[in-house]
Amino acid sequence: MRDDATKKGKQVEDKEKETEAKTADAEAEKTCESSQSDEADKDETAKEEPAGAAEQDGEPHKSEKPKENSEEEALNAKYLRLMADFQNFKRRTEKEKSDIYAFANEKIISELLNVIDNFERALDAGNAEDSFYKGMEMILKQLLGVLEKAGASEIAALGEEFDPNFHNAVITEDSDEYESGKVTEVLQKGYVLNNKVIRPSMVKVAK
Repeated sequence: MRDDATKKGKQVEDKEKETEAKTADAEAEKTCESSQSDEADKDETAKEEPAGAAEQDGEPHKSEKPKENSEEEALNAKYLRLMADFQNFKRRTEKEKSDIYAFANEKIISELLNVIDNFERALDAGNAEDSFYKGMEMILKQLLGVLEKAGASEIAALGEEFDPNFHNAVITEDSDEYESGKVTEVLQKGYVLNNKVIRPSMVKVAK
């Protein structure tokens, strides 16, 4: 009898130990799951934070990029304006230089025209058979050659349509030979120097 009681007591004790062991294992497993859950939450939070930080870091870059583009466009526009101004200055300088070369002798040529006028008047009144006349005629041809080399030429007038840009009408007269508005007589020859009128023709015009 004593052996049976001892045996039963041992069985009860073993069951209690087994129950305690299961309870301990359950609590340990629960603690482990809780720890893993906490670590998972931490990892998730850690993943989300950099994303948020990246968004926050990205915002200033987004705001700075348009600013950089605006400054670049302003500098580019300024550069284009400077280049345009420089090109205009260059063209203007080249034109002024060209005009200086083209009209450097304008004053001398204008004064020379008066000498040519006197030669032509003398020849009109002279005798073509006179040797002196022929000498004056040769000098006049040389003077006209100098004008041509300098870029000066006579303005066409006689029989031409009156043009106020080239002709100066001194008298209007009736004419059977020329139509109305035509130049009937040239009183003084006009000249252009490199397409610039340095002296208009003084003319008579048909009514």
